[in-house]
Amino acid sequence: MLARLVCLAMLLFPGMLIAQQTGEEPRACAANGTVNPAYERESRTTEWPQEAQRLRADVPSVSRHGDRLRLPIDGGTAIELQDCPYGNAGHQYLYERYDDPGRFYVVRTPGVDDFTWTLVMKRTGRLFTVHGAPVWASDKTRFLTVACSLQPPRGTLSVFTPSGDGLAAEAEIELPCDSESCSARWDFQSWISIACTPRDDPSKKGKEFVLMRGNDGKWNRFGR
Repeated sequence: MLARLVCLAMLLFPGMLIAQQTGEEPRACAANGTVNPAYERESRTTEWPQEAQRLRADVPSVSRHGDRLRLPIDGGTAIELQDCPYGNAGHQYLYERYDDPGRFYVVRTPGVDDFTWTLVMKRTGRLFTVHGAPVWASDKTRFLTVACSLQPPRGTLSVFTPSGDGLAAEAEIELPCDSESCSARWDFQSWISIACTPRDDPSKKGKEFVLMRGNDGKWNRFGR
C-alpha cells in the first residue's frame, strides 16, 4: 500500500525535489595531532585581516574571537564556528558575506585537502555544506553552485531551492571537470548556460550546453 502511495505521489508531482536537506550542527574540533604550521601563519597574516574588512563592510554584528567565528541568529542567540588546525582533517571557517535572499551567512571552509562552503541559516543556525558559492537566479527563488576541480575530484552543477528551514536540491548535473574547467551563468530564471574549457589547452573551445527548466519542474540539457 505504501509503495502505491509513493508511486502516486511521483505521478502527481513529476517535478518534485530530488533531495531535502535539514542541515547539520557545527563540527566539534578534536585536538588530535599537531597544529598545521600554515594555519597560524596564513590566518594571522592573510585570512583574518581580509575577513575583518568583510565583517566591517557587511554585518558588524558578526565577529571573530581567535579561532572562533560568531554568527548572530534570530531570537537574540548566536552560534560559534570553531577552526580546527589539527592534522590532515583540519578546517577553517572564514566569513564571506550575508546572503539576503536566502537569509543565510556564506562561510568559506577550506581544509587541508578540500574546499567547501558552509551556509548558515540565520533563523535556525543550521549548517549546509555546498561545493561552490551560491549564485541566484534573477527571481531569487533558487541558486546554483558549481563544483569543478581535479583535487578533490568534483564535477557537478547543483540547483538548490530554499524549502522551509532547509534547502532542497532541485537538480544535479554532471560536468566534464576531469578534462575541462567549467563555469555557469543564469541567462533567465529557468535557463542556465554552461561553458567548459579544456585544461590542457585553454585556447581551444570545450563543451557548451544549456539547462532549461520545463513546466514539470525538471531541468533538461540541450547542446553538445
